[in-house]
Amino acid sequence: MPDIALRLALWDGSQHDLGRDPLVTVRLSSMGALRHFVPPSLDNLADGYVSGRFDVEGRAQDIVEVASQLAHQSVPRRGRFGRLLSLGQHDRASDHRAIEHHYDVSNDFYRLWLGEAMVYSCAYFPSGTETLNAAQNAKLDHILAKLMLKPGERLLDIGCGWGALVIRAAEKWGAQAVGVTLSRKQFELAGQRVADAGLAGQVEIRLQDYRDIDERDGQFDKISSVGMFEHVGLNHLPDYFAKIHALLKDGGLVLNHGITSTDAGSGGSPLGAASFIHKYVFPNGELPHISRALRDMQTGGLEALDVECLRRHYARTLTFWSENFEQNGNEIRRMVGETTYRVWRIYLAGCAHAFAQNWVSLYQVLACKEGTSESLNPTPWSRAYLYTKPTGSGHPN
Repeated sequence: MPDIALRLALWDGSQHDLGRDPLVTVRLSSMGALRHFVPPSLDNLADGYVSGRFDVEGRAQDIVEVASQLAHQSVPRRGRFGRLLSLGQHDRASDHRAIEHHYDVSNDFYRLWLGEAMVYSCAYFPSGTETLNAAQNAKLDHILAKLMLKPGERLLDIGCGWGALVIRAAEKWGAQAVGVTLSRKQFELAGQRVADAGLAGQVEIRLQDYRDIDERDGQFDKISSVGMFEHVGLNHLPDYFAKIHALLKDGGLVLNHGITSTDAGSGGSPLGAASFIHKYVFPNGELPHISRALRDMQTGGLEALDVECLRRHYARTLTFWSENFEQNGNEIRRMVGETTYRVWRIYLAGCAHAFAQNWVSLYQVLACKEGTSESLNPTPWSRAYLYTKPTGSGHPN
């Protein structure tokens, strides 16, 4: 029996340690709760905790580590990825419901663990030692530098969240920006943040499906999509990239920043965690392998120019979020209730573990319209521009 830092406290008062110096205690109130341990998949364990079948004491990170060790005992390594089934047609109505489920919990809820910047995507740690806020600003600038954004250019941000990227693009880079989201709560707060920054004439926030953006409104010099294509659906990725192609000017650039599966078959969730995530957190979410994302990008008429893996950066970002969540746990519990508190507590710590273990990854892909004309690709011959601090107007200080 492996040494697992777990203590089981049973309904009859007995205690059983599965290893030396247990860091986590599971308190089972009845024999029926044991069904969540047979088999001890991440789905079963998480569902039992969220539904209140048992209570768990310990740090969230330790809880997830123990659960992962238990799940490893019952899932052969070659079978650690379960297939992700297509969960819906990803039409406008179903996608709208999925976004509402995830993002419309409460703006105040997200603020408690994201911080005042309200950036809900992987941060960028140039040295690995930055604070979360510094790393989030670095991420925004890293994206805008890759896009070679210039003053006066028109930027579209698909899935703009609470507006951090479009505000940064306008305020520090001098762009004209449009951000679209399906979340009403995000739309309302993003619009308020734009107004508070005095950027109402420079930034437009729309409550709109990206598929409904009319090309007759004008094409965009640059397009960003950060943490959004996970909601598109595997079978719809070529259409997603084709729509971006249609909205992008010749000679423009697009950056897609998104989570990917590390299963080459674009399957999916390790150690049986898919059901929990789809049931409680991300309805209709589907993750492609990076190879499929690149293939479908090409099918949509876009040429990949630069591919950067930020898996380690997301593991660190999620660790920050999980720690913030733990520090504000009592307030979060009062705000959203016990069940939602448990869902997000285990979700954030579990995702930090998943990225650290390379069960999932994250890539930024910079692309232009495909074709042989030199005018379609505006990037320099060297990547040096990505890491050399530019000078002149329109760039952050």
